[in-house]
Amino acid sequence: MDVLCIVGPTAVGKTKMSIELAKRLNGEIISGDSMQIYRTLDIGTAKITMDEREGIVHHLIDEKDPEQPYSVADFQRTVREKISEIKSRGKLPIIVGGTGLYIKSVLYDYEFVKDAQSIDADDSKYSHLTNEELHERLVALDEAGAKNIHPNNRKRVIRALQIYETSGVKKSEMIEQQDHCLIYDACVIGLTDDRQVLYERINQRVDQMYEKGLVQEVKSLYDRRIPETAQSIRAIGYKELYEYFKGNISLEESKELIKRNSRRYAKRQYTWFNNQMDVTWFQVDVTCFEHTIQDVLQYLKGI
Repeated sequence: MDVLCIVGPTAVGKTKMSIELAKRLNGEIISGDSMQIYRTLDIGTAKITMDEREGIVHHLIDEKDPEQPYSVADFQRTVREKISEIKSRGKLPIIVGGTGLYIKSVLYDYEFVKDAQSIDADDSKYSHLTNEELHERLVALDEAGAKNIHPNNRKRVIRALQIYETSGVKKSEMIEQQDHCLIYDACVIGLTDDRQVLYERINQRVDQMYEKGLVQEVKSLYDRRIPETAQSIRAIGYKELYEYFKGNISLEESKELIKRNSRRYAKRQYTWFNNQMDVTWFQVDVTCFEHTIQDVLQYLKGI
């Protein structure tokens, strides 16, 4: 096995599992979360603390400032380099996170059109169009690709449009042309739990984030004038509080929106991993997490 991946929805226990497996399998951890790369985004991303790392080496955490862009192509290149480095030290690379496309781009023969990598999804050309009008334009050009992008995800819609305008190739065609084959001897395990139990855990986590100072964390970014169009601010927990600071919603409404959006995101994560990757799922034993760890270790011994 070249690479071990631990995936699953938010708040299911991936971090705890990764630490235990890294200790027992002589591993180093690579964050597979697209937002933990950003400095100062700590509480809202549930970023692992130094104490929680228990001496395990972690990569791709706190490497970018909040205003800096960070693409899936950047992630793919960096993580593949990290995998080689970790393996050269005789250790096991363990990718942990819930950002499915990022993880898949590393493990599979996922290639990016060279010209498209420089596209920054500049909105100026489309500023006169609403999100719905933009999405309709993409549907007309690339109906298959448009189905996989939410109309409100303006940056992804613009990027898909500009990929076509720059290269003459539809984004959906780029994906279809690939073989979707693993390029590593990789094992992907997923953690799952009863949906309602998970949703309650998500709600509790959001309450704890507010108690730990999430509002103050996001306010510092808002006061620094980090634009809401920045990739970091589009993260759940940050975009909702920006709306509060702009006076559009109340503080309690921001909390409820974060809970709702986190639950919806968890549901999308399950769907994505089930449809896009070969994942072996393990039910989390909430009464004794060690049982889940032993189940995973027993499985890994047999492959």
